[in-house]
Amino acid sequence: MQQPSRQSLQVAAVPAQRGAARDRTDDAPWHTEAVCRRDEAGLFFAPSKEPTAARLSREEAAKRVCARCPVMVECREHALLQPEPYGVWGGLTAAERRVVLARRRRRDLELQKAAHATGIAAAG
Repeated sequence: MQQPSRQSLQVAAVPAQRGAARDRTDDAPWHTEAVCRRDEAGLFFAPSKEPTAARLSREEAAKRVCARCPVMVECREHALLQPEPYGVWGGLTAAERRVVLARRRRRDLELQKAAHATGIAAAG
């Protein structure tokens, strides 16, 4: 499977804002306030054949940008719900997002089992 080009990932990373810049209101999309929209988009996606040390350094730099972003939580949830397969989103790498998703699936399964067991006990 061929990965999308770095440039196409950057464009897709944070949806473009149409029209002039504006103050964020309750109906404005979360991504209009994303810090990564300003000038650091190259940090968030790996160039092809990036050495491990360079990748780790770049990801840490991206996470520092995310840490100061006012919409980090919204970005993270977007990436988890999509799910976004590449890049750093909301302070998490793709591998870290896979771990979060697996934990959520396990938790949901445990809650379903507990609800089912409670339903059986109440009926019996």
